[in-house]
Amino acid sequence: MSPELILMMHPTFGVLAIVASVWVFVEALNAREANQGRIRAASIIVTILIWLAYIVGGYWYVVFYGGDKAIIKAGPWPFAHDFFMETKEHLFFMLLLLATFLPIAAYGDVVHRLAARAVVLWSSALVVLMSLAMEGAGAFISMGVKVALLAKQV
Repeated sequence: MSPELILMMHPTFGVLAIVASVWVFVEALNAREANQGRIRAASIIVTILIWLAYIVGGYWYVVFYGGDKAIIKAGPWPFAHDFFMETKEHLFFMLLLLATFLPIAAYGDVVHRLAARAVVLWSSALVVLMSLAMEGAGAFISMGVKVALLAKQV
């Protein structure tokens, strides 16, 4: 499998996890007996997608990122690695734990217990916000490589 395909799978799983997290949030806002199964299923989908993003991204990081890191560090945007990649490396573990916790919370009685519903709402909302932050950081990292390569062409 090509490094480019592997690299594109990482944010794709992340974006799909954001969509699934919004799905959980909306379903939990309107929690009824009829949609409790969808809340639980969607929360499991979120977990699977975040773990897939982690596994694929981690593989790419270990195998291929070293070259990009050197390019970024030598270019005009070294902060793309120094701040954004370093931040992403550390914050992602919190996102991974939160996404793993989401189905546990979703298997509570979100229909009748407002506290259980609030935990699912907050957890899914935080997954959305943190995932958007990860996507944004990834954009800065990608742009760090691009501007470094463009600077060498001038």
